[in-house]
Amino acid sequence: MVYPNALYKLIEVFRRFPGIGPKMAQRLAFYLLDCSREEVVAIARAMVEAKDKLTYCSTCGSLAEEEKCPYCSDSKRDHALICIVQEPKDVLVLERTGQYRGLYHVLHGALSPLDGIGPGELRLDQLVQRLEQQDVKEAIIATNPNVEGDATASYVAKLISPLPVRVTRIAFGLPVGGDIEYADELTLSRAINGRREM
Repeated sequence: MVYPNALYKLIEVFRRFPGIGPKMAQRLAFYLLDCSREEVVAIARAMVEAKDKLTYCSTCGSLAEEEKCPYCSDSKRDHALICIVQEPKDVLVLERTGQYRGLYHVLHGALSPLDGIGPGELRLDQLVQRLEQQDVKEAIIATNPNVEGDATASYVAKLISPLPVRVTRIAFGLPVGGDIEYADELTLSRAINGRREM
């Protein structure tokens, strides 16, 4: 199908987004064409403003508009507890639960030798420095439950094991509303091993 050049360029821009295939890129482009000019300008402004104003917290590496993020600046949070995550978006997911009131440390990735991501590409030196300088009692490793996340969790646990900090890993198991018969063996074994007293 031959598109006008401006539409083709717009579709190609959306195709660069992760997880957006050709059909979704086309849908997004047509959605924008159906919007008023004011709506499109507002979307573009929000994107530019986010790019200009957002940075990474100098302490934990999470998203921030200031030097420190709202979590590191909050004196009411438990500063003896640090949750180690892969990406800034993981912080937002954990915050939505309303169950965690400690601090965070964002690695900005996971170990993946095939992709050229080794320990030097992650914020591991900053993590060790924080654990040595702050009175942290527990480090919770909350990396993704996949090969890269597990490798990263093991590496981080070994790295900080000499420090007087309790190291734990979040439990993984069955999703709420899921059926046991459809769960894979690894998920089930993690659910069994991560069980707790009722």
